[in-house]
Amino acid sequence: MKILYAVQGTGNGHLTRAIDIIPCLQAHAQVDVLVSGIQADIQLPFEVKYRYHGLSFIFGKSGGVDLWKTFMSSTVRKFVKEVNSVPVEDYDLVINDFEPISAWGCYFKEKPCIGLSHQIGAFDPASPKPEETDMLGKFIMKNYAPSTSAYGFHFKSYASHIFTPVIRQSVRQLESIDKGHYTVYLPSYDDAHLIKQLTRFPDVKWEVFSKHNKRPFHQKNVSINPINSDAFVASMASSSGVLCGAGFETPAEALYLGKKLLVIPMKNQYEQHLNAASLEEIGVPVIKSLKKKYEYDIEAWLNAKSRVNVDYPDCTADIVEKIIKKHS
Repeated sequence: MKILYAVQGTGNGHLTRAIDIIPCLQAHAQVDVLVSGIQADIQLPFEVKYRYHGLSFIFGKSGGVDLWKTFMSSTVRKFVKEVNSVPVEDYDLVINDFEPISAWGCYFKEKPCIGLSHQIGAFDPASPKPEETDMLGKFIMKNYAPSTSAYGFHFKSYASHIFTPVIRQSVRQLESIDKGHYTVYLPSYDDAHLIKQLTRFPDVKWEVFSKHNKRPFHQKNVSINPINSDAFVASMASSSGVLCGAGFETPAEALYLGKKLLVIPMKNQYEQHLNAASLEEIGVPVIKSLKKKYEYDIEAWLNAKSRVNVDYPDCTADIVEKIIKKHS
């Protein structure tokens, strides 16, 4: 049996999940990997047979997605050419982690496409939704990567086809300790903005991991570090808490490690507002931005002692086996 496993390359979360899912797939079949997108900072430790430009959201520098750069980075002609060229018909199964090229390739060639992504779990009617309705965001989530069968991941198992997060083995093997610093990953803010806001709390040591700088440096009580997966995970595991966007993998790993968590959903990113709604439901504090008016909320979080307890068992192999048995 031949499986095409297609992964979205916008951000790092899809790829970190793929690191654990690909070996589980390889236990059952020959697996070729497809990656599309241009915003990831990590590399898969597996051969990637197909690479496409795809449709990527471009991070801004003040807390949101840069819609203009996102639009300019994607052309209809390029997208259609990539969709037409992807050889989905050569595979017995296509398993898709919110990846648009193979998803639309399957759609136009009338090939089944098995969706296995966090977005499916977050968008599912059973999952919590934000109070504000983002019609454009809902339209994009619904149509970005269509599938004929849907399985999702979320912070809670809200339905039988929604599973708890895939926590990568490198994180499961870590010892969670507290060295007193706070780990920060807010890729939609530039370094100057983060330094300005975080130095408002001079007694706190902040370890920031930045998409906007390739060299480490310190300013007052803030250290800026380039993105490095191993260094980031080590910082998180030894932190007092984690301040990050309302993505999926980083908050899930922080919760698994028993860390205090504060999230800021990215502007113009509907998925992050879905995540924030779920995180609020389980007790994680959420603020809208790093502006000065949220200084009290951050201070309250820094002084808080409570943690949100979660149970994220290691069942990735069972999930993959269930899906393959049902669809092969």
